[in-house]
Amino acid sequence: MTADVGHTREAGNLPADMTSFVGRRQATAEVRRVLSAARLVTLTGVGGVGKSRLALHVGRAVRRRFPDGVWLVELAALGDPARVEQTIAAALGLRDHSRRDPVSVLTAFLKDKRLLLILDNCEHLLDECGRLVSRLLKAAPGLSVLATSREPLGVPGEHRWPVPPLSLPSTEAGASVPAHLCDALALFADRAATAAPGFVLTEDNKPEVTRLCRRLDGLPLAIELAAVRLRVLSVEELLARLEDRFALLKGGAPAALPRHNTLWTTVDWSFELCSEPERLLWARCSVFAGDFDLDAAEQVCAGLGLAPDEVFEAVTGLIDKSVLVREERATGVRYRTLETIRQYGRQRLAETDDTAGPQSRHRDYYLRLAEQADGDSSGPRQPEWAERLRVERANLFAALDHCLTVPGQDRDGLRLSAALWFYWIACGFVRDGRYWLDRALRASPAPSRERARALWVTGWIASLQGDYQSGLALLEESRDLALALGDDTALTEATQHLGWARVVAGDPPQAIPLLDDVLARRRASDRWTAPAVIIYPIQIFVAGMADDTGRAMDLLDECRSICASLGERWALSWALNAIGIVWLTAGDPRQAATHLCECLRVKRDVTDRLGYPFGVDLLAWVAATESDWTRAAVLQGAADKMWEPIGRPLFGFDLLIDQRQDWRTRTREALGERAYHDALQEGARMTPEQAIACALGE
Repeated sequence: MTADVGHTREAGNLPADMTSFVGRRQATAEVRRVLSAARLVTLTGVGGVGKSRLALHVGRAVRRRFPDGVWLVELAALGDPARVEQTIAAALGLRDHSRRDPVSVLTAFLKDKRLLLILDNCEHLLDECGRLVSRLLKAAPGLSVLATSREPLGVPGEHRWPVPPLSLPSTEAGASVPAHLCDALALFADRAATAAPGFVLTEDNKPEVTRLCRRLDGLPLAIELAAVRLRVLSVEELLARLEDRFALLKGGAPAALPRHNTLWTTVDWSFELCSEPERLLWARCSVFAGDFDLDAAEQVCAGLGLAPDEVFEAVTGLIDKSVLVREERATGVRYRTLETIRQYGRQRLAETDDTAGPQSRHRDYYLRLAEQADGDSSGPRQPEWAERLRVERANLFAALDHCLTVPGQDRDGLRLSAALWFYWIACGFVRDGRYWLDRALRASPAPSRERARALWVTGWIASLQGDYQSGLALLEESRDLALALGDDTALTEATQHLGWARVVAGDPPQAIPLLDDVLARRRASDRWTAPAVIIYPIQIFVAGMADDTGRAMDLLDECRSICASLGERWALSWALNAIGIVWLTAGDPRQAATHLCECLRVKRDVTDRLGYPFGVDLLAWVAATESDWTRAAVLQGAADKMWEPIGRPLFGFDLLIDQRQDWRTRTREALGERAYHDALQEGARMTPEQAIACALGE
């Protein structure tokens, strides 16, 4: 069990098929056979030949072989080779708090797993993917990798499997192959029946359909784009127009592969048959990384020649033409393009004089979204924002990259990276946050309010990672800069986290005056946000260190009142966690259990996956204090498995880790080695939801 491995009955993250998978029976069987003998199989071939669809189909077919799941890692939108490891970790649901090397995090997680990784669209990241796959395969004997790329990865032991076009009827005289045995014809017939209900492949139209599929070289994407045209054309008209198009463009690029020219010509033909608003939308939506919704399309793609109220009709038209794919998500309807279609759109966009316009609007849209989440993430919509930011991850990262690579955008990079604090911290992506914030701080060294804020957010993250020395330096710089700029908000935030870092670093005498000053500032301003409310868990913990449970409870009551007025739940859960520790330290496990159970219920409500193992671990201590040794060991095993993808247990806080180890030693001694091991394994087999239910006694 890992952060996300146990969330569904079948481990993995493969998306549902949006359209039927036609043909490829022999190819599927062959790739399955090869995958059983080779641990790295790379499906190669020209764009549009169906590598990704085949890889996903094979992945679904071999799920039973991999008890720890089949996991898709989409790399098409990734522009930075340095982020391949983190992209794989994110796909696996890993939430690593530590400053460990990302490859070490992955190898530690994968070393005892029987798991299949599907790395989709590796061609622009060949060197990085090759090096990483080689290391992972050596470190994790149960790991297999199925990659798709226009070229092989070049790794020893790699089995290259060229994906052929779909099968076509024989050209030999007198040869007759049933249509259902010719994958190209079967695909055309399936998609044509969807586009033009009532269409059936018959002996009368089969010769024209066969000529058409041959003209398209049996490329699935080209066939699908052509079949859509049966809404307005007959097969004969479709073939005639496409033949004319090929004659016009047959010069092509001399160095290009013939099948690449076939596909590009088909895509180009589809583009020319679009209306002008549809062409503009096609080109402009290529700036999106991954999928997007209608609001984003209207805000980013509208401009010269395409009014906002025309975007919806253009979206509808591109869906009808199979250029855009419509998908239902928990957050609503999303749209995406296949990578070949996106690349073509980017080329078309580059030919216009307005390349910078859509890219700037994309950056502005996602900066506004992040700042809206920042302003609204202290209220009742925290679970909604957590899911929305997760869905928009690729676009947010693309906007960040734009800010940090285009001259003059560096301060927007600071704004965006800091505004995403809720995603980095509350949603558990601190490693990603540290990466982007560090980049933003390097890109914009000049004194500014944006830099002061980014510094304290980065210092907060560093402290959560157990990197206290870096955290202290960042927070002191933020405080000094805030003083120089007269920025009271940044000064208060930096001082709060500086105080906490000093507590954890073992310097309470220096920390407590800072924290008391922050609490006084917070009360006086009465401007509460979720980061501001975090002063209460800190102060509650400090009160517990001084054995002042009365003050700790008063602080909790005050925190509850503020959170109730805001509709805030995430910061409240950490206050409840802190009071649970206070009561455990005070020797009152009943009181501790009451608050820790409430804490865990709240964390489940707001999907605080970083907080799950903290609550389960502390409730294991409670069970041990009550001599419920078997339950304690089961919860210890569950917590261990949940901490595994996050990093060091209890965020590396030595004081708590020492107590944790003491209770574990007592539990092992009480049960005996064999019974203790069995109970740990029972806990380790639980999903996060099962572990929480067990901890809560549900």
